[in-house]
Amino acid sequence: MLVRKARGDTLLADDEREELMLTRRGSPSPSPEDRSELHASLAMDEKETAAAPATPMSVKDTWNFALLVVLYLLQGVPVGLAFGSIPFLLKAKMSYTQIGVFSLAHYPYSMKFLWSPIVDTVYNKEIGRRKSWIVPIQLLTGFMFLWLGINIDDWMNQDQIAIGTLTAVFFVLIFFSATQDIAVDGWALTLLSKDNVSYASTAQTIGLNSGYFLSFTVFLAFNSPAFSNKYFRSEPQEYGLVPLGGYLKFWSMMYFAITLWLVFLKKEERSHLEENDINIQSVYKIILKIIRLPHMKSYMLVLLMAKVGFIANSAVTALKLLEKGFSKEDLALAVLIDFPFQIIFGYYAVRWSSGARPLKPWLWAFCAHLVCCIVAMLIVSGFPQDGVVTPTYFYMVLATT
Repeated sequence: MLVRKARGDTLLADDEREELMLTRRGSPSPSPEDRSELHASLAMDEKETAAAPATPMSVKDTWNFALLVVLYLLQGVPVGLAFGSIPFLLKAKMSYTQIGVFSLAHYPYSMKFLWSPIVDTVYNKEIGRRKSWIVPIQLLTGFMFLWLGINIDDWMNQDQIAIGTLTAVFFVLIFFSATQDIAVDGWALTLLSKDNVSYASTAQTIGLNSGYFLSFTVFLAFNSPAFSNKYFRSEPQEYGLVPLGGYLKFWSMMYFAITLWLVFLKKEERSHLEENDINIQSVYKIILKIIRLPHMKSYMLVLLMAKVGFIANSAVTALKLLEKGFSKEDLALAVLIDFPFQIIFGYYAVRWSSGARPLKPWLWAFCAHLVCCIVAMLIVSGFPQDGVVTPTYFYMVLATT
């Protein structure tokens, strides 16, 4: 946030940007002429930025971009499990109330701004500002995955699920993932060169979506005995190709391997933008100042209200389909087909949002999303009475997904 403020980012209102730039120029009280000159300068900068051709990434930036994708992918693994796979696997043994209780595990990701100043300001200079948090967080997550991998199959096979324990464990995992996200977001601003820093959001889109879908859709497909028997086995078995415990153990090893690579082979370079350290109290004051900006108030209102029309569809539609008799392997296949589209359109969404009207593609997608939610509601209510899912019905589910 501090880096973006120093650059006069568009998150700041025009008056804030003017004051910031005029202060740099040493003008204690900007005159109308200064403001007029600055308006012209800002407009010219924006036009030049919009018209500037994309700079090809250097070899160093390419490797750093790949590192960001991997780090964001690691974040998506516990998120995909907590937001998707675990509720699906437990649906047969849990009520909607219990699933609602488990959804409390999601909250750290939404509340991470509360401790982000601590992550930004408390660190070991020998290790690096970002690695001071990323390395221990990934090690702790790896150990938790290993412990879960040893025990979770027994938990899931119990007749009465200890929902409180499961919620607490995944709450901690999502807290670790959210904290790692804070550190990686900050590192992305300095890991890539100034000309290519915009690719950080592309790395996040690709990495986070990949990790999420690997732990949600891909895992559910290969964990399903019916899916595994139908597409990969000549002789049916009572278990899927990938058990939950084995999946968690695999990712614990991946966490350990990537963390060791960061410790011994990746040095964090100190950026000139980070030379002036700032205390935690000052960061919280800056956050409050930014929150009070008129543009930010409008933006927060949009974010607060945007998902009202989607939340029921996102949380319940798939579970209701399963309840009515839609097979888990068909649902897994439907969302598995969706996976490459998430990656492709995630990339283009970043490209389309980089122009003069960055919210325009979001607005079009918002309207389309609302239409799909209405269609999904009709699809659930029109589930075949005989329980037989026809190809036409399956393709309708696939299209709305």
